[in-house]
Amino acid sequence: MYSNFSDFINKYHRISVIQAENPDGDSLGSALALEEMLNSNEVTLYCPVQIPKYLRYLNAWSRVSDEFDYDADAYIIVDTAAEVLISKIFRDSAAQNALETKPVLVIDHHETAPDLHFEHESIIEKLPSTTELIFRIARDQNIEINKESATYLLAGLLSDTLGLTSDTTTPAEYRTVADLLDYGLSISEFEDARREYMKKSQRILDYKGDLIKRIEYSLDGRLATVLIPWEDIREFSDEYNPNILILEELRYVEGVEVAVAIKTYPDGKLTGKVRSAAPIAEQIAGYFGGGGHKFASGFRVYESYDQIMPELEKVVLELLENETV
Repeated sequence: MYSNFSDFINKYHRISVIQAENPDGDSLGSALALEEMLNSNEVTLYCPVQIPKYLRYLNAWSRVSDEFDYDADAYIIVDTAAEVLISKIFRDSAAQNALETKPVLVIDHHETAPDLHFEHESIIEKLPSTTELIFRIARDQNIEINKESATYLLAGLLSDTLGLTSDTTTPAEYRTVADLLDYGLSISEFEDARREYMKKSQRILDYKGDLIKRIEYSLDGRLATVLIPWEDIREFSDEYNPNILILEELRYVEGVEVAVAIKTYPDGKLTGKVRSAAPIAEQIAGYFGGGGHKFASGFRVYESYDQIMPELEKVVLELLENETV
């Protein structure tokens, strides 16, 4: 079923695995699992940004480099098929040329259709995580999975399903977790390590209090937004992603159906992370050229905060009203 994956890895010796500019547990788990499983290949790992500290409970995170591998024979892009999420690569003409002239394979689980401008093969299935797709590929193609690779696969699956509690989780994911545990993993040890890296310093907790005070409510409290300016990103992101700090809090405010954290950057870029109680997050992001899941998505635009807010309120209201019809 996934013979195109085997054909790809057997054809090329040096393969670079690329994550998007918003690395998370699923993208990191996917990259590390592929590195471990493709032991007959020379594998390098690339991400355009530094891996956030909250993900560094996976010990191999340090093998991910922010230096593009120009010498790779081929590239595998994991956990995204959206060009906007790898756009930093195109600031480097040599890196852009590599993707445009060398073989590329995309492995992704998002519903959003690929919009990459360069030629590529793809394995895309609607699943709760990319790591689950990689697990299925490995099983189907008789690729060896060891304890280390199983750990990374489990990390990605638990990350994108919020610990098997998201609306995308089906009985199949519980069976996948059971299969992964057969490789000798301990969920308690895994969770202890993850929680240790999720701990916050007093400084970050104080900052979280400031973020909470900045929350704005509109549409009769159905939409909650918070603005995170570049100054905050520069000061706090290396220690703790502001989105992670605030988005989950917003989701559990009474009456809030859509939560959006908006970041601003010096180059005029504005990014939005969307979480929704109704299955409309992907549509909200899609309005602004982004994408993701039904309940969690993201977008990037080059507009000001004052410009984006009326548009955001309009599209959210329309989608919420359509949901109640």
